Amino acid sequence: MRKNYSEEQKKEIVSRYRSGEKISSICEDTGISKSTLYQWAKIYKKKSDKELNLTDVRILKQRCEKYEKMVKILQASPCTVKAPLHERYAVISDLSETYSITLLCETLQVAKGSYYNHILRNANENTSYARKKKEITPIIEEIFHESHQVFGARKINAILRNRGYIVADKTVSAIMKENGWFSIRGGAKKIYEMAKQRKENILAQNFTATAPNQVWVSDVTYFSFKDDKYYICVILDLFARKVISYSISNSNSTRLTKSTLKKAYYERMPQEGLIFHSDRGANYTSRSFVDYCKTLGITLSLSRTSTPYDNSVMESFFKTLKAEELYRNNYRSEREFKEKIQKYIEFYNGIRPHKINCNRAPNVIENDYLAKHTSD
Repeated sequence: MRKNYSEEQKKEIVSRYRSGEKISSICEDTGISKSTLYQWAKIYKKKSDKELNLTDVRILKQRCEKYEKMVKILQASPCTVKAPLHERYAVISDLSETYSITLLCETLQVAKGSYYNHILRNANENTSYARKKKEITPIIEEIFHESHQVFGARKINAILRNRGYIVADKTVSAIMKENGWFSIRGGAKKIYEMAKQRKENILAQNFTATAPNQVWVSDVTYFSFKDDKYYICVILDLFARKVISYSISNSNSTRLTKSTLKKAYYERMPQEGLIFHSDRGANYTSRSFVDYCKTLGITLSLSRTSTPYDNSVMESFFKTLKAEELYRNNYRSEREFKEKIQKYIEFYNGIRPHKINCNRAPNVIENDYLAKHTSD
């Protein structure tokens, strides 16, 4: 047997070893020892042939978990990475108990230092500003709606001062922006033109649907306990009168309605042609909400002014919710309040019979439909 092998011959022998051929067979055929074969295999081992070690596996696993969490954050967020900074700050604050600040900032493209500076400013002002903000926000809302959405921050602040509240104009303005309360005087003509396009009552009190995800109806109500006011936004699917999404917030804003719609949309993934009906509240007619519906291919339908019967399905649901749950309980905490509402909605969808459903629960009606049409 030859004692000297060229580089090509060595590589060929190593290739036979790597292809799974028996070492004893290779050594017998070539006349080389096992130790020599192992040495050549080590020399010609390519980087691409390296097996993943445990560290590599752990790093890849962590990376996958990170990206999965980032996707969940974006799904849970009522705003995008293009939204104003204060909206992204609010989302980070809301989700900080579930995800790390570092991950939230990276996902929403916020500098972590900027967010901590924001938190620090709020902390420094917490003892005075936060308490005052909580106190005057419902008063600002009351004045704003009493003026039929005409008054801006300065006029509202003038009324606040007459009532004995000393607040800066910029504070009132910030609270109004945060809650989506904008004076109709600003760009009134533009708003009027937009309103002509979007404020159509398509539903016209026809509260029937032949399949799920044809028509959704929505509204916001509020409930107070322990000196706090909680706004509850609910979306019902008209086909089975099923609650498909709800959210609870301390402010009645576009952010509340938008986040509720987002949850419903990505949970149900409706086809094009969906009609979304609500009243004409600013949280449903704001430019942000209207544009968001357009991006999802949703057609808006709005009740006529001062005509609650145009959204009577939602009025009926809230009456039932309050009579059967909210007015019957003395909640000890916000957590208990939210847990009880969740349990009631599960009961409402899964157990409670509905006259419109021939005394069957919404889940039964919807599941029967899906089972029939899936088999077809």
